[in-house]
Amino acid sequence: MRLHWTWALLATILSSLHVVTASPRPATPVERRDDPPMPKETKYFHEPGNDDILGHYDSRYYKRVLGYDERLETLRHMARAYLKFFAENNLETWIAHGSLLGWWWSGNLLPWDWDLDTQVNTKTLFRLGDEFNQTTHEYSPEDKSAKRTYLLDINRFSRFRQRGEAKNIIDARWIDMANGLYIDITGVSELDPDKEPGMLSCKNFHKYKVSDLYPMRMSTYEGVPAKIPYRYLDILVKEYGNKSLVTIEHEGHDWDEQQKAWVPDEQKVAEIARKKEERRKKKAEEKQRKEEEKRRKEEEEKKKKEGK
Repeated sequence: MRLHWTWALLATILSSLHVVTASPRPATPVERRDDPPMPKETKYFHEPGNDDILGHYDSRYYKRVLGYDERLETLRHMARAYLKFFAENNLETWIAHGSLLGWWWSGNLLPWDWDLDTQVNTKTLFRLGDEFNQTTHEYSPEDKSAKRTYLLDINRFSRFRQRGEAKNIIDARWIDMANGLYIDITGVSELDPDKEPGMLSCKNFHKYKVSDLYPMRMSTYEGVPAKIPYRYLDILVKEYGNKSLVTIEHEGHDWDEQQKAWVPDEQKVAEIARKKEERRKKKAEEKQRKEEEKRRKEEEEKKKKEGK
């Protein structure tokens, strides 16, 4: 990879980014509530696999792995529909993790991503569960392509704000019902107000000061108004390191400064996809082999017991 580590380059990139402004509307991010008793934990959301590809589909709606263009089109419409729905219902949400990194570079998603990430505060998360759980939402794209339907599904363990057994770190999902791709929605809460007052955290150990997030900045993501954490640069450096802001080659894509976009090298992208598919199949075959071996041993043990 070609890395440019000069502050001059960083300053150039920063100066070329779209304008963001701090939201004038005051926010109320922290709502302290005592957690109810934690029941026996079972995984709520399920995926058809646990690799980089199959781990980003919801099992209920997965049919096949989408190709490059179809995946990007799905994610773009999904982001626009999600942000539109939250704005219309006065639900606060903001762009997070890899999606925030994509926004930093171009105001759009990273073209090699398989899902999108957003966050909400506790008040919004609980309202989602009370008013919008298991609701479906239709969206008509501006490009006049086929109407899309999304399921807003709230994890039944979302009100339990501790990590638990780490089976339910995702609190909710916005799922494309046509193919199973989704947006991960995670809540941030004040988990330990006595020892860490004002420190917000999700169930996956991402911690933020209230001043890291608020006041939110108004910008756009995939052409739609979106909220961005106030100290977005500090958040990105903490999560991904300085390299993420200056590396201009990644996953078969090159950063084009004139277009302000990640441009795919089709040959490299195809080769990366081929290798990932080979690794995925190898893992699946190994898993099947181990399961068959386990069944064989269990049958042998059973026969031994029956023979005594």
